Amino acid sequence: MRQSNCCVPDFLRTCLEFPIISFNFVHSFFVVMDYYEIYFTSESAVDLTMVNDLLTWKLGEIGFDAFAREPKGLYAYIPVDSYWREAVEQCLSDFPLSGVRFHFTQTLIPDRDWNEVWEKNYFQPVRIGRQCLVRAPFHPAETGFEYEIRIHPKMAFGTGNHETTCLMLCEILKMEMAGSNVLDIGCGTGILAILAALKGASHVTAIDVDEWAYRNALENCALNHTEHIRVIRGNAEQIPQDRLFDCMFANINRNILLNDMPYCLPSLKPGGILLLSGFFKEDMPALEAECTRNGLECLSFSERNRWVAMKTEKRKTSEPSGVFSRYINM
Repeated sequence: MRQSNCCVPDFLRTCLEFPIISFNFVHSFFVVMDYYEIYFTSESAVDLTMVNDLLTWKLGEIGFDAFAREPKGLYAYIPVDSYWREAVEQCLSDFPLSGVRFHFTQTLIPDRDWNEVWEKNYFQPVRIGRQCLVRAPFHPAETGFEYEIRIHPKMAFGTGNHETTCLMLCEILKMEMAGSNVLDIGCGTGILAILAALKGASHVTAIDVDEWAYRNALENCALNHTEHIRVIRGNAEQIPQDRLFDCMFANINRNILLNDMPYCLPSLKPGGILLLSGFFKEDMPALEAECTRNGLECLSFSERNRWVAMKTEKRKTSEPSGVFSRYINM
């Protein structure tokens, strides 16, 4: 399997200069409330980036909805009504990496318009060469890009500012989409589905289990005049069975990818492409092994800051692949 080059010189600068990891607004677009700011530092031989990425994931499971990293630690934000110190201490105690010691302090942040803070300080336009511009409606328009995607910034993951989103955008930009049937699994803001539609895909379906993502994807599809995208709230078991797809996108995380692959692949055409991301380079052997078991060939991958996007192809064969056997026997 070859490593492909990532076509994101502007994005690389943005990633290095842009400290925010995620900012999830699951309420209205105008949000005013009291928050706790929790500052985490750690002592460990493990790379701080890995520690902060895993800590962000674990804190998100207990109600934190905004994160900003800085050179020595991680700021995390949670609504006052959702905060339980005991839950944080348990989260740190159950941290999946051994040998990491955490320290944290908490500060009450008075109510403010968090969307205004977000707009002014964090979400910056993402430029992928001269091929694609991702911006919010409050950013000024720019000329000279082949594709422009406008995203309401209700979350950072899905605006192109995270490595995996940008890696997936790069892969899609290299592909021929005209006339194809596309499925975006775990669509978030809908950014990947929107790019596929702008590139000429004839049928695009986007699915996400979260209500806020479902609503945001609908909103962003309308904003980009791609209302023909079919947006569904559900998990992999709700993938439409009325058509086979030429291409699937799955930018989720390692465990969900491993678990959901058997549910997804029966809807992918033989010779169809599955793009995977949301995992680290260290996770590639497990993903490759699962792909092989399920009748996929790993063609190439791209990497940025240890995050990976992998391009795979479903083998063309008349014999049922492992995934079909597993799916039928469930």
